[in-house]
Amino acid sequence: MNSYPPELLTQLAPVMFVAGLDPPPAFPGTPQSPPATPTSQQQQDPFTLLTLRLRESFLSQRKPSIWAAEKSKTFQIIPVDKAVRFPPRKLQPPADDPTNSAAHSPLSPLTPSSPLFPDGLIAPIWIRKHTNLVPSVFVLFLRLFELPPHMPRSPLDPPDVEREKEREQEERRRDTELSAEVAQRKKSTSERGIKLTVVLTASRRMLDDPSLDARLTYIRRQSGLDSRAALFVLSPVSVAELNDFVRSLQDALYESAVDYYTTHSKRVRRKRNRHSQASVSYNPANPNAIRLRPEGWTVRYEYKMACFAEFRGEVEVALKHYQDAYATLVIMFGSTAILPPRTKRWAEAKVLADSINVKVCKLYLYNNEHGLALSYHTTHMRKFSDFSRGWGIGEETFEFWSWMARQHRILAELLEQGTRSTLKIPSHRPPPAALATANITTPISGAQAQRGVFELDSMQSLGLNPSHALQHPGFYYYMAARCTEKRRERFLLLIEADGSTLAPGYVNEKKVDHLTIILELYTKSYELFKKYSPINSQNLNQGRLTLWIAYRIAQTYYDSGKFDMAVRFFERIAKTYRREKWGSMLRPLLSTWYACAQQLGAVELSVKLLIEMLGHGTMDNNETYGAEDLVKLLKSTSPSTDAPLIVDLSESEPIFDSMVVFWSPEVKVGEAAAFQLSLTAPSNVDISCLPITSLAIHFTEDFAPLIVRHVDSNSVPEALTRRVDLGHVSTADHKKEDVQTDLRWKPGSKFVFTGTMSSDVPMVMNVSKVVLTLEEHSWNIEVPFDSFTLRAGSIPIVKWLCSLDPVQYFPIAREIYSTVNVRHRPHQLLVSLSHHAPAFLDEEYPIVMDITNADDRDVAVVVDVLLQPTDIDHAVNHIVFDDERSSGLIKGVSFGVVPPGVNVLKTLYLVNTGAAGDRILDISIQSRTMPKSSSSGPASVSRDSQSYPSDTSETLQTLTVPTVTPITISYDVGYRRALAERPGPADLALYDSEFWDDREGGEALVSARMETMGPYSLDVKSAKLIRHDDKYARVLDSAIDHDDDASFPAEYLPGDEFSDICRISLAPDEEYDYASESIPGPGEYEITWRRILPNGEHFALSTSHFPLPSLRPPSDGLIALMSVPPAATLHVPISMSLKIRNLHPSRSANVTVQLEPDLSDAFVVSGLRSGRVPILLPGGEEELIWRLIPVECGYAKVPKIKVMDRRTMSTGEIESEGEVVKVVDVRWDRRAARDDVTDARRSIESLSGGGGPAAGVTTILVLP
Repeated sequence: MNSYPPELLTQLAPVMFVAGLDPPPAFPGTPQSPPATPTSQQQQDPFTLLTLRLRESFLSQRKPSIWAAEKSKTFQIIPVDKAVRFPPRKLQPPADDPTNSAAHSPLSPLTPSSPLFPDGLIAPIWIRKHTNLVPSVFVLFLRLFELPPHMPRSPLDPPDVEREKEREQEERRRDTELSAEVAQRKKSTSERGIKLTVVLTASRRMLDDPSLDARLTYIRRQSGLDSRAALFVLSPVSVAELNDFVRSLQDALYESAVDYYTTHSKRVRRKRNRHSQASVSYNPANPNAIRLRPEGWTVRYEYKMACFAEFRGEVEVALKHYQDAYATLVIMFGSTAILPPRTKRWAEAKVLADSINVKVCKLYLYNNEHGLALSYHTTHMRKFSDFSRGWGIGEETFEFWSWMARQHRILAELLEQGTRSTLKIPSHRPPPAALATANITTPISGAQAQRGVFELDSMQSLGLNPSHALQHPGFYYYMAARCTEKRRERFLLLIEADGSTLAPGYVNEKKVDHLTIILELYTKSYELFKKYSPINSQNLNQGRLTLWIAYRIAQTYYDSGKFDMAVRFFERIAKTYRREKWGSMLRPLLSTWYACAQQLGAVELSVKLLIEMLGHGTMDNNETYGAEDLVKLLKSTSPSTDAPLIVDLSESEPIFDSMVVFWSPEVKVGEAAAFQLSLTAPSNVDISCLPITSLAIHFTEDFAPLIVRHVDSNSVPEALTRRVDLGHVSTADHKKEDVQTDLRWKPGSKFVFTGTMSSDVPMVMNVSKVVLTLEEHSWNIEVPFDSFTLRAGSIPIVKWLCSLDPVQYFPIAREIYSTVNVRHRPHQLLVSLSHHAPAFLDEEYPIVMDITNADDRDVAVVVDVLLQPTDIDHAVNHIVFDDERSSGLIKGVSFGVVPPGVNVLKTLYLVNTGAAGDRILDISIQSRTMPKSSSSGPASVSRDSQSYPSDTSETLQTLTVPTVTPITISYDVGYRRALAERPGPADLALYDSEFWDDREGGEALVSARMETMGPYSLDVKSAKLIRHDDKYARVLDSAIDHDDDASFPAEYLPGDEFSDICRISLAPDEEYDYASESIPGPGEYEITWRRILPNGEHFALSTSHFPLPSLRPPSDGLIALMSVPPAATLHVPISMSLKIRNLHPSRSANVTVQLEPDLSDAFVVSGLRSGRVPILLPGGEEELIWRLIPVECGYAKVPKIKVMDRRTMSTGEIESEGEVVKVVDVRWDRRAARDDVTDARRSIESLSGGGGPAAGVTTILVLP
């Protein structure tokens, strides 16, 4: 930015003059003292200290700068003297100039003494006038007069009237003088419309004086100060309070400053309108009569209005006026009649146009309109580039590129200053596709509006014009450096051409140090590119461009003769170029690097660079460095040390195309593996003159390197493909004889080195590297390179050389061809698993594992067994193997060392419980070879032993064992009501904890039927019922406990059955939920058995447990139980009883009983015929008894009894007899388990429920 006047670029802000804050004068001859300590400051005059602090605070508010985007009410504050004078506003025209009768500004083009006379546009001095000479606000600091305080001798003394009168007179006189001084300054400021503000400094005592207000009013009136923000009083305060005062003072005066510049804008607008309507006075025949054209006046006034708007902080208004001024300037530049090229006014207008362009770009950037700023700057460069071609300053001149570099640099400096403040360089990465799609299809409203704007901008960046994509400052510094390089090239061409001294600007251009400028620009660009490069980015373009800039810096150092600095850059850049294989960029770098090394006399570096350039071949230009140059250098120089010079080409372009191919991908230990190593020379470089003395082929680390030495051949080989036999290489050969052959490659020729390899231990064999040795004079150079390297553009074709005459190849199709795996011979183990499927639940199922060693070596065998988890419900399984028990994995069961031809047996037991289904076993047999054992039997071996060789093998087998149930059991459960007499409510036995109350539950009859399953017979040793009585259920008796016959032990064939029946007493408590709960079975059947194989062999005893079923007793509501003897004797009386029970938990019962005799009855009845039973409360019971005398023999029917519940006899207006209550014969009382769906507590059982009719009908056998 130093190329332009700073006044044209500086950010304009309101100007404030501050007078009366001059530092105290120093005594003559007194040296400058150091800053006062706090103690000396306290002893200093408080008003002097206040003046110094105020001056410091004002000066720290705002500094003139080019970038100032903050919108705050701050001024550009300039300290001035109290008697400062303003420049004259108007100058009277000369008396001899009749054309200008009006007075004009000294800087007007109409004033003959003006630097712009007669046709100038605008001068930087005009902006300097409004920024340094004329303020918008004038602040005057004055001291308010105060007499020293009078201290009376005694507090009781009366006030001294005379002294007070003298004090008032003196204060009035001093106030009058102060008012006159203020009035004089007020007159000068009022003439220019400048706001005058007076700040009176007074002591704190004065602030409390009651006469202060009157004095201030007198001063304001006498001096003619405004009533608003014109007079302030300030006393000595702290620094923080002073800063607050300065800020509040600026806030109070900012509006006045805006009004001042608004007035100027209105005045300039009126002038612009007046000139736009006036006629053009231009007479080409009279040059003395040339005046500024209307276009020039438009530029002048638009620029002034833009500056005044910038003073006011109105960015949009200033931007509009700057653009209008620029547009008119472009029109003026379009006509050479208005602005002839290479004239003074043309140069001034060009500087003004460039400055306006910077202003417009800066104001756009203030509003974060980055694309508009860059577009405007690009358009400016394009327009004036077109103008330059018309002016004869095109791309062929250094002036054009100097101007282009200046434009790029000023934009870079503007962005750099902005980024130090508030400017953020936008990121042009496109948003994710999903996010962009969502933003397109989803409406944006409300609080998402602001975010939506930015997302829309991001989406639009997918099609962003590159000329609108603002980059960071480093990019524009780079462009400025490139333009400066073009400038230097055009200048050098001009020097070589004839008549160069006649070119415009030639003398000044000779003074320019172009290379220094280029280095400065490239260095700034390099630093900024490193700053803005993402740290963890997969996009490498930024890093590569940074390296390219570093390469340009190195090239510039080379052009300027600083070869050591160039070499430093080349070393760092070449590392990345080699690693990323940028051959096209590395080749010219190496050439320049080699030229630097020649200039520095670095012989070894020159040798390394020449060898590396051999791999890159020739360049398109005439500059070539080949093998001849390397040989000449070796013959004419000597190394600095006797040690071999190692040239590492691991990341560089190789000299040879090398490839290793093995014929077989895998061989056994001791077996030979054939390989071929091919080295192909480049076709565009002749390396036959290289002094190659030997070629060292390095294999896997266990092999000694093989040396191939050069022997001169008498005959010149014409074949392009030659084969060299290397013989056999093994790990046992620690020193092999060297192979001799002619190691001279013609362009494009190939050497194929063939041989075989073998190893006594398992490994991966390959050719690790090849070392080429060159010896010439006193030089010994070693060039190591990888066994598989390809030059740029080479296509890897994997093939095996079959014959030389003719040359034939066999293609190798596998992926891994450069290595061969050496493996042990597999172990010959025979594994058999014998068992008798299926397995039964609850038994230890034996699986016999037989391992036979069919190998000729001793083998140590270790077995792992994994029982896979199963998805079968309630299945719990485990395995037992060699005294180890596990539900999952048994690891490391040793079978010992098995000699050849010996077999070893071990039994694995599988135990299954729960449900039937398949069980899966994974068996791993691991073996390793052992030294020959002296004993004939197997020896014990540890799994973790480290003393054995690593010849291991593993065999995997999966065994699926079907599992079935040996015995199935089915239950049939019936329920009977309790017939025992119910104890009364007052019976204390009810409250005994051991009292068994089965009134609600009754008895359960459980019938169990056991059936043998599976394909094998079972030897059942015993079967018994194990009781687990609890508080709800008890086993009363079981038939299996009283079985007197010898049922067990016995052999049961598949399908045989045996059974048992038991009685269980049930006693649920009152809180028992019949609808959802069940009573666990109070016991289980335990059956001891074992399997019988077809050959009569028996397995070990096993025990199975079958729990009794859960009991779900049905519930009763109102029920009648009839009890009669099963048989009777003719004419002998018997009793018949009827128990009526109300088991409903909450309802009472109104029961009627009616005996319905029939003529066919065979009994004479004595008892109740028809009657009502007392009200039965819930849980109540009533018993009725009849006496019967049989009168006939045989099966006789008992008289019918009808029981009714009349509790719900009334249904509206119709009366019914009630509901029938079921009568149950207790001899045949047997019920099924309850149904969960129905109500568990019915009041009256329906006719379909139970096992008999509603009216009790039963028979008795009458004997004679």
